[in-house]
Amino acid sequence: MPISEIDRKYLRRAVDLAREALEKGDQPFGSVLVSKDGDVLFEDHNHVSGGDNTQHPEFNIARWAAQNMSPEDRKAATVYTSGEHCPMCSGAHGMVGLGRIVIASSSKQLQEWRKEMGGIPSNVRPLSIQEVIRDIVVDGPVPEFEEEIKGLQRQAFERNK
Repeated sequence: MPISEIDRKYLRRAVDLAREALEKGDQPFGSVLVSKDGDVLFEDHNHVSGGDNTQHPEFNIARWAAQNMSPEDRKAATVYTSGEHCPMCSGAHGMVGLGRIVIASSSKQLQEWRKEMGGIPSNVRPLSIQEVIRDIVVDGPVPEFEEEIKGLQRQAFERNK
């Protein structure tokens, strides 16, 4: 599905949340859950700096959706995220039955950027969402956000050297 202006609006918010996370000393990732009617239901950014590396916004969205939405509403919702879900978050997304995912940047891009910066690979394999969840619609990455997100990742990398 082509990326619409509405998609860009929610991706902008996800990237802004990623920036907020970075400003708070965390890894720059942000996500927004939007209902089929266009209402923002839940938004979050990374909270891994406290030592719990499961505190990803996409995982927290899945948990919130499971507790607060019907299966039908979850399937009709869209998750907008600054970076493609990791395998843990993809699994959570699939397990609770959330719908479409729109990504500003991909795991492949992040892996390439980290390599360019001299970072060590994650101990979790960078699987695409589609390798984890069957029959999921994923749109993106969106080129207009690439340099901004890469810059946020570079700032995080430099800070954590």
